Amino acid sequence: MSLAVEFREVARSFGPVQVLHGVSFAIPPGRVLGLLGENGAGKSTLMKILAGYLEPSAGQVLVDGQPRRFRSSRDAQQQGIVLIHQEFNLADDLTIAQNIFLGHEKTRGWRLDDEAMRQEAAAVLRQVGLQADPDTRVRHLIVAEKQLVEIAKALARKARLLIMDEPTATLTPGETERLFALMAQLRAAGVTLVYISHKLDEVERVTDDVVVMRDGRFVARQPTAQLTRHDMANLMVGREISDLFPPKEPVPPGAPLLRVQGFSVPGWARDVSFEVRRGEILGFAGLVGAGRTELFEGMLGLRAGATGALTVDGRPLRLRNPREAADHGITYLSEDRKGKGLHVDFGLRENLTLMNLREYARPWLAPARERSALQEAVRAFGIRTGDLDARASSLSGGNQQKLALAKVLQPRPRVVVLDEPTRGVDVGAKRDIYFLVQRLAREGQAVVVISSELIELIGLCHRVAVMRGGRLTATLQDDHLTEEDLIAHATGTR
Repeated sequence: MSLAVEFREVARSFGPVQVLHGVSFAIPPGRVLGLLGENGAGKSTLMKILAGYLEPSAGQVLVDGQPRRFRSSRDAQQQGIVLIHQEFNLADDLTIAQNIFLGHEKTRGWRLDDEAMRQEAAAVLRQVGLQADPDTRVRHLIVAEKQLVEIAKALARKARLLIMDEPTATLTPGETERLFALMAQLRAAGVTLVYISHKLDEVERVTDDVVVMRDGRFVARQPTAQLTRHDMANLMVGREISDLFPPKEPVPPGAPLLRVQGFSVPGWARDVSFEVRRGEILGFAGLVGAGRTELFEGMLGLRAGATGALTVDGRPLRLRNPREAADHGITYLSEDRKGKGLHVDFGLRENLTLMNLREYARPWLAPARERSALQEAVRAFGIRTGDLDARASSLSGGNQQKLALAKVLQPRPRVVVLDEPTRGVDVGAKRDIYFLVQRLAREGQAVVVISSELIELIGLCHRVAVMRGGRLTATLQDDHLTEEDLIAHATGTR
């Protein structure tokens, strides 16, 4: 069952840009290896080579002591190597069962054996703890359920080496615990696991060894028990990381800039009221499905049937779409970075100015002014790119997030709503984003942060509103923010 892998001087280039530089290390069989590094460190590229999605430009990959060069992911899966992507690789219009067996369909004679696939799909769904009918269309699932389908799909491939890239990014604490229990079962059964995560507390808890990469190179390998989270962070960024969160500055006195009263979104939110002042950072906590994202989508006209009162600077508003919201000084950064936050096949310049084209088209589009704005955004937001003419898809996850932030700030809003602003972002980029959020508040904007990371809300926000079952159940002040209190209100145990 167990499978051992060794990388020997593996390199990879994309055109003139080299992203892996002679990486060498081994993955021992039957253990859980944590693979760490900042966005752009080369982790995902290396794992895509192992899983057959990319070929190395140089070097070798040895599987059970034998050099292997996979031409496709199917070749790698036949050897028991399966990668669960950070970004979902599912067909929304197919059923759960069809997705699980896509490309590996079971047949009876010359016909598809739908019943056998449904039964096996139901078995792996039970294994991952997802209570869903295998005939459910994937488009009807919430984000966390799609993540569990990805894991079930990997299990159906009879994985001997399972690569998990940010698997808990969309999971609730309960779902995360079930995943960890499942990982323990797989490890006990001899499956080798590679765990990629920016959540260092999880890495500390579930891995046996840690490998750190930086700038496409192997940096260190140590037993997890010999490293603190602080040590891991320092190895990732190559410098001492301290003061992850900026000091909180007092909220200036004055009337609320944003006031929401009795707001409801059919099926998601009921009678929600809150307010945010200039210079304030208000957090929104809650379990997956609590209605946080849907509430703000309803406020910005993205969900039909929303009702309630919304005022900005005392002016009543009824927003029909995000364009109207931006015109009135409210912008929203979606949690779905690649699906809704950016057009990844567009260039950096086109993405940056898309929400504010009127500024750059008077009356004709001025590419030179757009390029100047991009140069300023690259500097101000710390976006790492070697080519200003590159597509957004060429950026690492953290740099895509910074570009998305720069985009929603282009219209110079007064109220900024950030939904999971650091999901899938490394510790160095997280710190950059936290200081950016604090800067926005200092400049007098009202900032709303929706986050599943409680430490993030506690470290960043002046107050945190907690939602459960579509209702706002509590609003906690800075001096009463603890993980225990937030979890208690989110789960209804207080």
